[in-house]
Amino acid sequence: MNADPAELQKFSDLAHRWWDPESEFKPLHQINPLRLDWIDNAAGLSGKKVVDIGCGGGILAESMAARGAEVTGVDLSEKALGVARLHLYESGQTVSYRHISAEDIAREAPASFDIVTCMEMLEHVPDPASTIRACATLVKPGGKVFFSTLNRNLKAYLLAVVGAEYVLNLLPKGTHEYAKFIKPSELARYVREAGLNVEELIGMSYNPLSKIYSLGSDTDVNYLMCASRNA
Repeated sequence: MNADPAELQKFSDLAHRWWDPESEFKPLHQINPLRLDWIDNAAGLSGKKVVDIGCGGGILAESMAARGAEVTGVDLSEKALGVARLHLYESGQTVSYRHISAEDIAREAPASFDIVTCMEMLEHVPDPASTIRACATLVKPGGKVFFSTLNRNLKAYLLAVVGAEYVLNLLPKGTHEYAKFIKPSELARYVREAGLNVEELIGMSYNPLSKIYSLGSDTDVNYLMCASRNA
């Protein structure tokens, strides 16, 4: 199975805090409106069948459902999925959550989804190319796949690891392992090898003074990629 037990344990231990906007997951709550709008503008969520790979506690999955999508959330952390399912009672949204790997659901349901999202996950799995191939298998011809991850360079190490985890305390220490970060050129290669076309590459930046995240041309640290499958 393409999963790191230590990574799963790390997020399982924090699962009960997933929906606390002031918890360790505060950055996810802060960036979610940006990534949600980006996905919606590129693919149009309303009425679409969507699968969110590595959905965790369901922050993105629920917000896509609120935009009118039929959403399936996939994760290998039972605790995170439990929190996600419980939160549906509070939000009133409808999301189908499944404890299954990306590779297994790809074998089960190839070409079944209009949109596939895989956000903030690739840097936490042993074989990101395998996850990307699964995403490519899941998307329908003409559909879109969205990824987000972290660049691998000195600036990313200083800001995303040293700065975010040890100086600003935006994330728990040990959240990220620098060696698993992925350069945009590497992600683009994985995407093309999986049979997808790269459509857009956009950066996400954090201003520590204003405490605001924004999308733009700077892909040095966090970045997002939109890919498509030929119709």
